[in-house]
Amino acid sequence: MESLNQNALFVWLAASPSPRFEYQGLSFEAYQESSTRSSPNGFAMRLIYEDLSIEDSLAAWIVSLAKSLKLTSLSIAPIRRQVALHCVELALPVEPSAELLATCPSQVELHLIRGPLPKLSEPGLLVMDMDSTAIQIECIDELAAMAGVGEQVAAITERAMQGELDFEQSLRQRVAQLEGADAKIIQTLCDTLPLMPGLEAMLTELKSHHWRLVVASGGFTPFVGHLKQLLNLDAAFANELVIADGKLAGTVTGKVVDAQFKADVVNRCSQDWQLPAGQRVAIGDGANDIPMVQAADFGIAFHAKPKLAAAADARIRSLDLRVLPYLLQY
Repeated sequence: MESLNQNALFVWLAASPSPRFEYQGLSFEAYQESSTRSSPNGFAMRLIYEDLSIEDSLAAWIVSLAKSLKLTSLSIAPIRRQVALHCVELALPVEPSAELLATCPSQVELHLIRGPLPKLSEPGLLVMDMDSTAIQIECIDELAAMAGVGEQVAAITERAMQGELDFEQSLRQRVAQLEGADAKIIQTLCDTLPLMPGLEAMLTELKSHHWRLVVASGGFTPFVGHLKQLLNLDAAFANELVIADGKLAGTVTGKVVDAQFKADVVNRCSQDWQLPAGQRVAIGDGANDIPMVQAADFGIAFHAKPKLAAAADARIRSLDLRVLPYLLQY
């Protein structure tokens, strides 16, 4: 955690020449992530950021937080991961109010830890949504644009993501708009799928700890299959488009991968691979992902719609997928 900004608090924490440090009238005590926090019955907070230039304002906020909680000392730990972000953990005897948390610098991802986290250092399971989570686009919307029916399909997609429409009904409505489109648009889109920033770095770190990686998508099999091969994923589930005579038929075949199917993937994969309780993580962005993140031991909302954000255990609001390993315990 080398600090180019050279804020004294973060310089001390990175170097750790002594276990205690006085800063702005507050006594800081350093601990390591793997050690017991000084307030095991209290709360912990992780602050994750990318831009080192905010460390002065972040340090000032930490001091202000402590004073608001009437603390004279504060325990703090550096949280280190393979991905290129920065993170500190604070051990707190009481939970800060929502009003205090809201004053944290906007460039910082803040996660309040209220219970045990999945362990990064032990095998686990990550089940990801695909559209707007693992990749930057909604595949159905892109296919529709290529087929000349983009506006009609995008309007249905948005209502489904907000939880205003039954997913299967909305899926069939959208796919029906694609009837007669040249099936070549599928391969064209596969060749240009934009991965979500931070995805590959996140997956590399999880793989290094023997995690199983799965995509469960309400999208379509050509795209999840492409990602499975490209990213060396363990499994991928999606809907199958019907193609006849080189044209999209406007229908899907087989069991629809809806919200419940995605939740079942979490349970089925963890059982198949005999992964222990507490090690199942799911991440998504829309209302259709709510059952999936609730089926997991730890559910993460990524740049999410309000309904999912309210249902998840953690939220990634502005930074990219590299945040995820910092939400786990080493």
